[in-house]
Amino acid sequence: MADLTAPPRQKGDDYWALARQPLHCLLFLLPLLAAYEIGVALAIGDGATARNGADYWMRWGLQVVGLKHPLLLPLVVVGLLSAWQLAGRFRWKPSAGTLCGMLAESALFGACLVVLGQLQDIVFRSQLGQLAQGAHAGITLAQPETVPGMLTGTMPRVISYIGAGVYEEVLFRLCLIPVSYGLLRGLLLPRRLAMLLAVLATSILFSAAHYVGPAADQLTLFSFLFRALAGVYFALLFVTRGFGITVGAHAAYDVIVGILMPAFGG
Repeated sequence: MADLTAPPRQKGDDYWALARQPLHCLLFLLPLLAAYEIGVALAIGDGATARNGADYWMRWGLQVVGLKHPLLLPLVVVGLLSAWQLAGRFRWKPSAGTLCGMLAESALFGACLVVLGQLQDIVFRSQLGQLAQGAHAGITLAQPETVPGMLTGTMPRVISYIGAGVYEEVLFRLCLIPVSYGLLRGLLLPRRLAMLLAVLATSILFSAAHYVGPAADQLTLFSFLFRALAGVYFALLFVTRGFGITVGAHAAYDVIVGILMPAFGG
């Protein structure tokens, strides 16, 4: 199993390598990051409330150590990817074709997760009866937030979904998977076992985090299991296809389930 603390082994110019490299992850992430930060600023004016949960927790952590500037967290994210690019000695050679391919992959993997959710729904309905009631309301990964302020209609939800795609992946995949893996390796666990445990632990934590805080979702067996499964899904994407596509797939899934499916009666 690949060591997540090391840069990808492939450093060539082929699409599959470039899409995993931090430069293209950063370039792919920047429009989503900018859209979320600008959208929240427009929606809530003073920037005080109604941010995505992972965003709120990370900002709280920075505030604990006295760092309160509203632009600090996105700058930290940009700094992490830039430092990875420098440490890995990757070439600074952006490719528009790679970014387009990453967008297509993100949409594809987001749609695949929708299919997995529907399959789990079918299993629950056929095997567990009443436990599956309300399942469709439970398969959205990011709890839709009602953002007071200037923006109305579907826009606040789109902003929240983009934020979930960005900051939940930063926290649970980009940060916690390598840290968990490193700690487990420090305990002399074999690489494969350390990776497996890191994926499982962060996926369960990812699911549980949706039921904590003032905007917590209602805990159901279906939604908890699905979010844990989604955590494993995103972790595997992170390991195999890189951080950028994982962010894009998460945002794509949330938009499909939270916006497109209700609009078309799904």
